[in-house]
Amino acid sequence: MKALVLEEKNLPLRTVEVAHPVVGKGQVLVELKAASLNHRDVWIMKGQYPGIKYPLILGSDGAGLLDGKEVLIQPGVGWGDHEGFQGSGYQILGLPQNGTFAEEVAVQQQQVFSKPAHLSMEEAAALPLAGLTAYRVLFARCKAQPEEKVLVTGAGGGVALFCIQFALKAGLEVYATSGADEKIAKAKKLGVAGAVNYKVETWAESLKSQSGGFDVIIDGAGGTSFNQLVKLCNPGARIGIYGGTTGSIPNFSPQPIFWKQLSILGSTMGSDRDFAKMLDFVNLHKIVPIIDSVFRLEEGDRAFKRMEAGEQFGKIVINMA
Repeated sequence: MKALVLEEKNLPLRTVEVAHPVVGKGQVLVELKAASLNHRDVWIMKGQYPGIKYPLILGSDGAGLLDGKEVLIQPGVGWGDHEGFQGSGYQILGLPQNGTFAEEVAVQQQQVFSKPAHLSMEEAAALPLAGLTAYRVLFARCKAQPEEKVLVTGAGGGVALFCIQFALKAGLEVYATSGADEKIAKAKKLGVAGAVNYKVETWAESLKSQSGGFDVIIDGAGGTSFNQLVKLCNPGARIGIYGGTTGSIPNFSPQPIFWKQLSILGSTMGSDRDFAKMLDFVNLHKIVPIIDSVFRLEEGDRAFKRMEAGEQFGKIVINMA
């Protein structure tokens, strides 16, 4: 079968012929029709994860066929018995085991869910990892409620856009940030009440003026701007953190956290229960993932370069056809 293979750290990915997956105990073989990229794939390509063994087929998201039925793959396996956090045996498809950038993949039976009928294969493949992460941080961790004001940072990334879509459908008043004016314009077309460019020095003041403050803030960046997010919180607000793309938080002060009774909540991925609830939400509201671009498997390295450049607004998808 054909697969997009990482042969060594920082090398361009190549589409090559590889052996069909060996189906282990409790596993099934899914014929993939589409897959999508996540920043995790880029970081693995750069060698920023421990325990990488080459060659490796990357990819956590995928949609395809199992015994003729249209299915979607839950990227995580082995969450464990506690809904509050993942167990020590938790793994994500694409490392250490081979992932979805191939024509076939072997996964555990419990990782396979019915594909939402209103989605194409490409749209469905854009959903799993980012949709799960967004649903858990927004609803399971931050307990976002209708009519609350929520700020989502980094509009354009997959998780951030799902947070915006989910929050809007749940009846929240949504605001967003981005570092690109064209992405801000696109976010406004989705229905956000306001959006600002965080590269403008007065971005926090502008958001405060527009919103009056936030009950929920969803952040995947961290870094120097995090202290501004704390200042934007209403008393009793929750800040959900699902990533740290801009690094550690300098000069962090605890005073506003305890004085305003704030909650800072870490979140990553989600359980099988979270995944099922996310799919129910997507089916109920007929949510369609935002797709930035679609590449053929043979164009996989180009897809990675687009994600590395940070140009995307929505998910980058690989079509196996």
